[in-house]
Amino acid sequence: MLKIALPNKGRLMEDARSALGDAGLEVRAAGDRALVASLGDEFTALFVRARDIPEFIADGAADAGITGWDCVAESGRVLESALDLGFGRCRLVVAVRRDSTTTVANLAEGTRVASAFPRLAAEFFAARGKRVHVVPVSGAAEVAPHLGIADVIVDLVSSGSTLRVNGLVEAETVLESSARLIRRPRAEMTEDAARSIDELAVALESVVRARGQRYLMANVPRAKLEEVRAVLPGLNGPTVVDVLGGAFVAVHAVVPQREVYRVVTRLRALGGEGILVTRIERLTP
Repeated sequence: MLKIALPNKGRLMEDARSALGDAGLEVRAAGDRALVASLGDEFTALFVRARDIPEFIADGAADAGITGWDCVAESGRVLESALDLGFGRCRLVVAVRRDSTTTVANLAEGTRVASAFPRLAAEFFAARGKRVHVVPVSGAAEVAPHLGIADVIVDLVSSGSTLRVNGLVEAETVLESSARLIRRPRAEMTEDAARSIDELAVALESVVRARGQRYLMANVPRAKLEEVRAVLPGLNGPTVVDVLGGAFVAVHAVVPQREVYRVVTRLRALGGEGILVTRIERLTP
């Protein structure tokens, strides 16, 4: 069985397990603290730190894995992104004190920069011709400027609220990140292993496509069908099915969740009835 490395804790773990479950790959472990579990009938799951997953894959201990692209970039290992899973979105940014006039452009030589991503921080400033002293930290980098440990930080943000609470502002973005299905370069994998990971990517992509979408069905007057088509474009236009009696037709379509309220309101105004909206677990165009 192929080994898939998964985060062992946090929101990334929860989202990864949810996506795999929706794809039909249930995680079955002996207990909450188990480090190994079955993943469907074709894979074995290994639970490790998100930051260690690139190393596990690059060294051959795992065939693929799910982790943030920031972890992959920081590792420096040559790996491929088989699929952007869409969750865990964040940014690695340069941040300075709100009351400071410091910018990346005017950064003084020798400025101390605290970061849990020392490789990416060093590469970022070197590419801009800035000689800085990177101070590696394991977490809570936002407190470094207040303790005199560093003048600038490079840290992950999503909403930016933690920076604001600690009197910091973003100066520049280093990297955009999200959870990815990653693997070794295809040339380093056997044909069977590469095909299995491709199939896993397709299954997970169908889950990603389905999220934020709803399946809508309604009976609408045949005479209003053209107007209904404008309301329900669907993926390739709505599916239309004749209903016994002739005056109505049944229409089926995929609708973005955020538009369901508007669509239902417009369908009712056109004489639609028997409207049903349901969730979609997987969607392959």
